[in-house]
Amino acid sequence: MVGVLVLILFELCGLIIARSLFSGCARSVRAWLGLCTGTVMMMWFPALFAFFMDFTAAAQWCGTALAVILAGVCFFLKPDLKDNFRKEDSPPVKLFALLVIPLTLISAYLQYTHVLCPGADGTLNVGQSTYGDLCLHLGIATGLENAAFPPEYTIMPGVLLGYPFLADALSSTMYILGTPLALSFTLPGTLMMALVYWGMCMFAWEMTRRRGAVILSFLLLFLGGGLGFLYTFDKVFQDSSLLNQALFGYYYAPANYTQENVRWVNSVVDLLIPQRTLLAGWLMVLPAFYLLARAMNTGNRRLFIALGIWAGAMPMVHTHSFLALGAISFGALVYVFFRYEKEKRDGLFMNLFLYGVIACVLALPQLLLWSFPQTFGGGYPALSFNWVNTTGDGRMIDGYIWFWVKNVGPVFLLLVPAAFSAKKRGRALAAGALFLFLLAEFIQFQENEYDNIKLFYVAYIVMLPLAANYLMLLYDRLKGVHGRALLAAVFLILTLTSGSVSIVREAISSYGLFSPQDVKAADFVRENTEQDAVFLTDTDHINPVSVLAGRTVVCGPQLYLHWHGLGEEFYRREAYIRDAYANPSFEKLAEYDIDYVYIGYTERSWGADEDWFRENLSVVYDENGIAIYSVE
Repeated sequence: MVGVLVLILFELCGLIIARSLFSGCARSVRAWLGLCTGTVMMMWFPALFAFFMDFTAAAQWCGTALAVILAGVCFFLKPDLKDNFRKEDSPPVKLFALLVIPLTLISAYLQYTHVLCPGADGTLNVGQSTYGDLCLHLGIATGLENAAFPPEYTIMPGVLLGYPFLADALSSTMYILGTPLALSFTLPGTLMMALVYWGMCMFAWEMTRRRGAVILSFLLLFLGGGLGFLYTFDKVFQDSSLLNQALFGYYYAPANYTQENVRWVNSVVDLLIPQRTLLAGWLMVLPAFYLLARAMNTGNRRLFIALGIWAGAMPMVHTHSFLALGAISFGALVYVFFRYEKEKRDGLFMNLFLYGVIACVLALPQLLLWSFPQTFGGGYPALSFNWVNTTGDGRMIDGYIWFWVKNVGPVFLLLVPAAFSAKKRGRALAAGALFLFLLAEFIQFQENEYDNIKLFYVAYIVMLPLAANYLMLLYDRLKGVHGRALLAAVFLILTLTSGSVSIVREAISSYGLFSPQDVKAADFVRENTEQDAVFLTDTDHINPVSVLAGRTVVCGPQLYLHWHGLGEEFYRREAYIRDAYANPSFEKLAEYDIDYVYIGYTERSWGADEDWFRENLSVVYDENGIAIYSVE
């Protein structure tokens, strides 16, 4: 379990660095920032050395050594980044623990059951939300082993991997150092979810200093899910058998009820569990918001500098979170320039500008190398209004306000008054959230328009503490009014039922992903073929060769490549693969320098000419209906 020990070592280094850099903060703040720092260092440091020595075990050890050296420098030199932290600023740790620990335990269970969970018959199982996305992340992690840097897609060789891959690189580090593949995902995945939960508590406390507002913010973000349950239960009341569909049907959960245009989803089961890059993005964006809010409150320039460095590392962890942070920071900058008094405005404006410059300088190489070529190459950004609330011919599906209310819940109606009721710092961040909302509402940044939810949700995160604080103020003003508690209970039922039911539905979901035959074939490929070998396989996303063995295939699934802006090339290669199976020849196999041909059930359904392969190639594996041929 060397990989697990390396993860622990990175976290210890992060704790030492944060203890020194944020010595003026409460211990709980330092611990949270330190664990976040250790996780991000483990994503980035081995990758830096991989540019010179590929993504090898040596690069992992060099990255680890760099973390140890930085921790040693901070420990002995003790650079001080005091924050004028007062005792009354100290977060209520016990309250945070009561919120974070139960949800972390649920998340650990979901991580275990949703990432290659072993079944009784040897099948590797996943949950509903990971059935589609997980194979992409697993394939990136296994494909990075000893890969040249910067890496190419293993599911489309010759094309640079522009998808933000550093969250998967962390798992790859553990995998390369001997950690089982499933554990290399579930352990850091659970850790990151716990840090996200803790981070939301920290940010809400920094913005409100009110326990009730922290609780509300936490519940609304992680248990919320809109009004989809009303559609679910309305149908259940008409036909009780439909309850079984809601709990066991594929994507009938009330927080992701696409049939009724409920698309907001529950953040835990539909974002953090399956979308590992978004999970890592929130791991980074919440400390960024905390530092931004803290820096705006204290005016400490060194906090702005630290924030700039932190933000500059975000693009290849999660590009959407970097864009969202930049939009919110820009909106806050504009608000400060026009609305703050001159004596406070000039210094704060310059600090915000300095943070932005540092972040952009560090981020630009990542954007130029990875993000821009893939995004602009796919024809985006493009104008597109009303997110997913339009039909193919441009008609609105739901009324504009009703769409957002039924998706986000009644809290959506309180966001504007909450912004106006906030103090200046809150208004500045609310201005940034509004700018981000408008950006996501009018511009589509990728092929998949639904991906803009990653921007909307970050704006929502910023607004939640303000909305929760506003709700607490309303509750206070209703003191002495009969029915106040009932109103609060109705509000919580309306806002939390869909998300809670969706979490329950996700917890009981289980689908077979890889059969024992798939696993055995993948083990053979990993142990007996060259790491740079190219395989001819089908284009299904459940691919033992690319996902479990980490080998390169001529072309992977449309499910990923189309939404990454590579649809045209996918269709060209898919046509080639069908022809190569049905009408094989040595000349055809040489077009993509194919080393091995994989034939299973799907390839046979494509009309594979097995007689030709058997007569002309060497059989290196033939078990349980799966054959692998070597092209010599």
